[in-house]
Amino acid sequence: MPVEELRYDKMVEEALRGVVRDSLVFAAEHGLPGEHHFYVTFRPHHPDVEMADHLKARHPDEMTIVLQHQFWDLDVTEDGFAVTLSFSGKPERMVIPFSAVTGFADPSAKFGLQFQAIPGDDDEDDMEIDAFDPEPSRAPAAADVGDKPEPQPPGEGGGDGNVVALDKFRKK
Repeated sequence: MPVEELRYDKMVEEALRGVVRDSLVFAAEHGLPGEHHFYVTFRPHHPDVEMADHLKARHPDEMTIVLQHQFWDLDVTEDGFAVTLSFSGKPERMVIPFSAVTGFADPSAKFGLQFQAIPGDDDEDDMEIDAFDPEPSRAPAAADVGDKPEPQPPGEGGGDGNVVALDKFRKK
């Protein structure tokens, strides 16, 4: 099969999804140090997401989970991760492929990534990297201990909060 073009957008996406993967591997092996916690936003109706139907019904388009104090059995593979979280006091197991992830943030480090569909691309699961505000404007799903996550005051945490948008480098 001849190569028509170099798909830098796909290469960058895979590299940045590796940051998400490596962060989750670290958390699975060592726990989360200090104030670190993750917001993971994903598409619940992605064909490879496995989670309770009642949760999919409550979050039809997008869902954000928080990995902070209480999460269990975090397993990370090359293609995705599985975790058990508490929703209204009931443990729920979720399996989430990285191709379903639309956002990842660690607000304590002022770090975030957002992935969106590439216009005109035939593969719906391929994503594009865009600028992301690591402090979500809407509250994430109450997945940490069954309660709402504690909001982070603006300006706290380390890092400089810079996120680079790659749109200006894309072929139009």
